[in-house]
Amino acid sequence: MIELQLLAPQSLVEGLSDALLDLGALSVSVEDAQANTEQEKALFGEPGSVIAVAAWESSKVLCLFEDEASAQQALGALRELDGPLDLEESQGWQLHAMKTVEDQDWVRLTQSQFQPVGITPDFWIVPSWSEVPQAAQKVIRLDPGLAFGTGTHPTTRMCLSWCSRQQFDHQRVMDYGCGSGILAIAAALHGCQHVQAVDIDEAAVESARQNAQDNGVAASIEVGLPDVASGVFDAVFANILASPLKVLAPLLAALVRPGGVLVLSGILERQSEELHAAYAPYADLQVIDAQEGWVLMSARF
Repeated sequence: MIELQLLAPQSLVEGLSDALLDLGALSVSVEDAQANTEQEKALFGEPGSVIAVAAWESSKVLCLFEDEASAQQALGALRELDGPLDLEESQGWQLHAMKTVEDQDWVRLTQSQFQPVGITPDFWIVPSWSEVPQAAQKVIRLDPGLAFGTGTHPTTRMCLSWCSRQQFDHQRVMDYGCGSGILAIAAALHGCQHVQAVDIDEAAVESARQNAQDNGVAASIEVGLPDVASGVFDAVFANILASPLKVLAPLLAALVRPGGVLVLSGILERQSEELHAAYAPYADLQVIDAQEGWVLMSARF
């Protein structure tokens, strides 16, 4: 494959990217042209933050083409474009480099980035291609996919750690926004025989259902869209993000039975007061764990 590297001002990046895709680019990405220098600037903020601009003041636009002929043809077409996009070199964009990109074994690369994760000394998240650590007594076999939740993110690790300290026998548990189903599976492995796992994303629902089956706990977990949620639960956990957690406060609070517990994650430390205020009409939500700038919050009803 051939990679074109174009330099462009912020005002041209969006139009340039769209034009490249229309001209047959397999993919387009944008980087800070000043990356790895003293002029490098952070642009994209934390989850839930508002992005003020769509690109860096000086951006590098990287686009992949199947072969050199396709890249040269697209480059020529760009130089001929006129009209509202103003994609002429004289208007600010220029070719920085054209280079051959070697094909990679993306499966192996992905696997190398996802290693076994120890939640406790005897509770591990282990990808299917890895050996199970000798000390592991409870294991979730989970491969990366389209759904969030592999155990590597601090928000998920904190939830899993909380699950590992519970005795779920004879309890009903809700995993709201289940993603890969990892928290529902953890609850089932720690004794829960009645878990509901719901997500608005049908791909996540399918992923959670398959992962529950692969881990031998499908009989204990009902997976579906949110409309399958029914009744009240002894424990409700939701690992999403602060903004939807605030919106969902009345719904999630209503799912917890008297004496039950609500566990929320996906919250930045600076957002904990906002969450406390959002849930104040229902319960006293407090921080019970923190890792790498994220917090786990819980309330007893």
